[in-house]
Amino acid sequence: MPAPVKPVVPPSVLDALDIRVGTVEAVEDVPKSSKLVRLTVSFGDHTRTVLAGMRQERENPAEITGRQALFVVNLEPRRIMGETSEAMLFDLGSPDGITPVLAVPERPVPDGTRAG
Repeated sequence: MPAPVKPVVPPSVLDALDIRVGTVEAVEDVPKSSKLVRLTVSFGDHTRTVLAGMRQERENPAEITGRQALFVVNLEPRRIMGETSEAMLFDLGSPDGITPVLAVPERPVPDGTRAG
């Protein structure tokens, strides 16, 4: 059963988020972490490093190399395990205790395409 719907917020809250499509170009383990991988993600005009806790969620995290997914790109950079994450992978399922899956466009679109 899905979790309860969160409280109502004004549309401006959603407008403040910048969610974009990016293509995962590389997936590497983060040394000394049993959970984190380092994603190199293309957003068309630039690439970013994104840390994601998917090592225990997928048998082979590298399987997402070449796949497009949604990323929140306007969060403050975050230092984790001595590395900086420059965006957040927007996946589905984790808050509900479901093995997460990528939130992906139904067909390929240019990297950097905005959601919303």
